[in-house]
Amino acid sequence: MTIKEAQKTVDNWINTVGIRYYNELTNTAILTEEVGEVARLMARIYGEQSFKNPDHEATAKDDLGDEMADVLFVLICLANQTGVDLDDALRKNLGKKTKRDTQRHQNNPKLRP
Repeated sequence: MTIKEAQKTVDNWINTVGIRYYNELTNTAILTEEVGEVARLMARIYGEQSFKNPDHEATAKDDLGDEMADVLFVLICLANQTGVDLDDALRKNLGKKTKRDTQRHQNNPKLRP
């Protein structure tokens, strides 16, 4: 699925199953909540924090993918609501980063193996 297709798919889902979009401020709060859920799992899977229930560790990576998908879904909702073409925005953003950071990263000793 392309980003453009994802934006159309989410819009269709929202307007049929979801009835309508939450307002932009509500979706921003939901996005923050979903990013927090990704952070919680990252801290437990890759960081030093342990799971309260060790049984959750077995499904944690599946849960991480699901939480990342929640972040993407809400981000797409916000893009649709605000008229942002994420395909175009990502293309422009990568161009900006490439122009700005090529030498910066090449010359960064912290990135050397």
